[in-house]
Amino acid sequence: MNATGTSAIALLASLGIAVAGCAPDTEQADESEEQLVERARGIHERVLTLDTHDDINTDNFTAERNYASDLPTQLTLPKMEAGGLDVAWLVVYTGQGPLTDEGYAAAYANAIDKFDAIHRLVNELAPDRAELALTSEDARRIVASGKKAIMIGVENAYPVGEEMSRIEEFHQRGARYMSLAHTGPSQFSDAHSGERDGNWLHDGLSEMGRQAVAEMNRLGIMVDISHPSKAAIMQTLEITQAPVVASHSAARGISDVSRNLDDEQLRAVAENGGVVQTVALRSFVNAEKAEARRQAVEAGGEVEAPDVDVADFVDQIDYMVNLIGLDHVGISSDFDGGGGVAGWDDASETFNVTLELVRRGYTEEEIGKLWSGNLLRVLDEVQAVAARMAEGAP
Repeated sequence: MNATGTSAIALLASLGIAVAGCAPDTEQADESEEQLVERARGIHERVLTLDTHDDINTDNFTAERNYASDLPTQLTLPKMEAGGLDVAWLVVYTGQGPLTDEGYAAAYANAIDKFDAIHRLVNELAPDRAELALTSEDARRIVASGKKAIMIGVENAYPVGEEMSRIEEFHQRGARYMSLAHTGPSQFSDAHSGERDGNWLHDGLSEMGRQAVAEMNRLGIMVDISHPSKAAIMQTLEITQAPVVASHSAARGISDVSRNLDDEQLRAVAENGGVVQTVALRSFVNAEKAEARRQAVEAGGEVEAPDVDVADFVDQIDYMVNLIGLDHVGISSDFDGGGGVAGWDDASETFNVTLELVRRGYTEEEIGKLWSGNLLRVLDEVQAVAARMAEGAP
């Protein structure tokens, strides 16, 4: 374990938290580096690897320029193939705009453009290499066939406007998670950014936001809590009938930024049965280290400040595993939306995450849960709740 990992372990120990993955058995302890890497590669090939948050630009979904070739984006099909990333959730993201008819219309047009782009990828541009998955069974079947599985998340429900029927439309278009806000309050929810700018509109969820949670429960869409305010998140956890997902968040106990979840929120997600997809975005993983690095780069000359890396990222995983249990922790990158750390800066480097998990002593079963098992379990449970609701069961 490197010095960064050791310091994080010391932090966890000082908090009275037992550290996962730090007591390899005798056989593992006797491994050479070459044997450890070989064992990690075997695990990486066998488990289903899944990243819940990858942003897109629809300019990269044309006949002339698309993900079937190796674009300079962090995620492409060749990079997924090179790094052994099996499932990517492409994100229908819309920035927050005015809560007006004109604003809603522009947001809806943006969302449909992105939905259409994703469908174009799997249906026209690369149908032999990628396929849309709507369920966990779909994802496993597609990957077993040799293709990459593409799933869809909606980042910010702003495009719904005031037409609640659009939530069902988005579900029909393939959306399997949706957040109620991004940066700045939406018609549904306050956002984490209110901590910085004091822009609170609803004291958490609006009445429409509460209705949206119920509608997502009814349809089988996971409620994504990665961007709303703490009040909105806690209210969501009180009223949802299904587990939630934080599609790209980290622990505030390590990196104190408003987009991360504090210990109270993390424990509430675990009690709900949900999952937090640890995000590999430098400042969210380790804000102090990221800021020191940024200042050193801006100063010019030789940069001696260490970069936020895969070991720091797995420190975040360790922290949450030991706080709320392994069954409630997953993995996300936020590629092409600001994400990436040294060692996992694009999808071609995905194996390095598995390798670091193996170094920490996580078993193949545990690594499989972190990479996809926990998230797909939540998706299954959300869809089961919807099925029971459709049958009129309580």
